Amino acid sequence: MSTDQPTVLLVEDEPAQREVLSYNLEADGFRVTTAENGEEALLLVDEEAPDLIVLDWMLPNVSGIEVCRQLKTRPDTRGVPILMLSARSEEVDRVRGLETGADDYVIKPYSVIELMARVRALLRRTRPAALGQRLEYEDIVLDSETHRVTRDDKPLKLGPTEFRLLSTFMEKPGRVWSREQLLDRVWGRDIYVDTRTVDVHIGRLRKALCQHGGGDPLRTVRGAGYALG
Repeated sequence: MSTDQPTVLLVEDEPAQREVLSYNLEADGFRVTTAENGEEALLLVDEEAPDLIVLDWMLPNVSGIEVCRQLKTRPDTRGVPILMLSARSEEVDRVRGLETGADDYVIKPYSVIELMARVRALLRRTRPAALGQRLEYEDIVLDSETHRVTRDDKPLKLGPTEFRLLSTFMEKPGRVWSREQLLDRVWGRDIYVDTRTVDVHIGRLRKALCQHGGGDPLRTVRGAGYALG
């Protein structure tokens, strides 16, 4: 499975809606995991580390609003965009959804085409490389559509794993990634790879980034992992 696929967690208790949305999200190139209720959603967020959550307001037991509130108060999940689905069209409900931290709000019945457009718009902010956009950090430019990287306008030769590592770092400069998080994002959750493999590829990426000179932009954070800048 391509690890460049952004992961969407779909939280919807109606089986028919869940099936339609899963089908359309997967057809649009997303990896989809689903939850039927709020408790399951909160457990899956920790396991799956999704790039985006499509969350139904009306869920049994723990409501979508409560799931949203909990995720937006946690430092590790605060930045994950949440698209709230609701049959409640009153302006006061929409405001409440957004005040709880939802990044967007779509009213049922909705057009699937519009929903997909909203999903992609939210992901542009958090996973631009996965959507084929160009990323820049200081003198490094990464074009995810053409798979080209330049530094100071000079082309760099990078292997596919180093390319994915670099795009992960460039999407969130300054963020410290643990080896486990990099394994999930770059190699995929279904593949067993030793964490020392990460160190080997980081070494190769450093070498590639400095092949025409220039300082090493990657930093090792002792006991925590690696960061760009």
